[in-house]
Amino acid sequence: MTSHSWRDAYSGMSTDNIKGLVLALSSSLFIGSSFIIKKKGLKKAGVSGIRAGSGGYSYLYEPLWWVGMITMVVGEVANFAAYAFAPAILVTPLGALSIIISAVLAHIILREKLHIFGVLGCALCVVGSITIVLHAPQERAIESVAEVWDLATEPAFVLYGILVLVAVFILVVHYIPIYGQTHVMCYIGVCSLVGSLSVMSVKGLGIALKLTFSGTNQLVYPQTWAFTFFVLLCVITQMNYLNKALDTFNTAVVSPIYYVMFTSLTILASVIMFKDWDGQDPTQIITELCGFVTILSGTFLLHKTKDMVDGMLLNVLYLRSARLLKHMDEEDGMSHEGIPLRRQDSSNMRPS
Repeated sequence: MTSHSWRDAYSGMSTDNIKGLVLALSSSLFIGSSFIIKKKGLKKAGVSGIRAGSGGYSYLYEPLWWVGMITMVVGEVANFAAYAFAPAILVTPLGALSIIISAVLAHIILREKLHIFGVLGCALCVVGSITIVLHAPQERAIESVAEVWDLATEPAFVLYGILVLVAVFILVVHYIPIYGQTHVMCYIGVCSLVGSLSVMSVKGLGIALKLTFSGTNQLVYPQTWAFTFFVLLCVITQMNYLNKALDTFNTAVVSPIYYVMFTSLTILASVIMFKDWDGQDPTQIITELCGFVTILSGTFLLHKTKDMVDGMLLNVLYLRSARLLKHMDEEDGMSHEGIPLRRQDSSNMRPS
């Protein structure tokens, strides 16, 4: 009896959602692995030639680097295909798993230290991803690319598109010339806003190709080519400003902020255009948002602490504990002098 009621309450994932999930996970696996393969290729090429960081291009002659590039392309193709089968609220957040795969493989293959906060960040990403997968909305049934175009031209999404274009115009014309070199949000804002439109265009094009390969030719519709044009325009703009952000600011700053903004705006765009939440109750929506926030927390933790070593982490924690104790003592009218910031050897400590 309990088993039947549970099945009635939870209908399970649709076939399309499962296909999209498998493609998204495959994409994260390929993309996460590609970073490690390319880095191995860059190191190998740097031994016999000028390193890429010094302006050299010897890596172009290194087969291992090209294996990494091909692996990344395969991952991006899988990610593209995933949007044709599953809603963006399921596919986009799972991109964080590539960070986990990259961190774990770097620990195993490149011998880069994965400290306790890194492990915690990975665990948070996994928990958040599982939460979203279990509660993601079903992909709506679409029979032609014309249906996607109708969704894209409804007043709500047209208004969203206009607001995005106005915001991008203001950022590019007014803010970037003045604050572009000092405020990371200028470049990231353009990348994320345009990126949300590019994912919707990718989804439209992906659905058209999926229907074409299944026997219903969508290439005869002008909407297919319109989505293709928007994909190219948005991706070129997105990559241009992302490269500027990476060239100007630290990657450890750019990556988590870009992931948070891009994913948030993509989910918002998908909810407006495809009405992902229309068939869900508030509990499912809140659970999905909690899963998303959990992934964001794990991603932030991984990036924020990835360059720290265990000794540094212990010193930071010890320093903060010392400050807290000092603050508590001052409130009590007491003071403790000489609290050490580093651990002292017992041989150097004098008995009181």
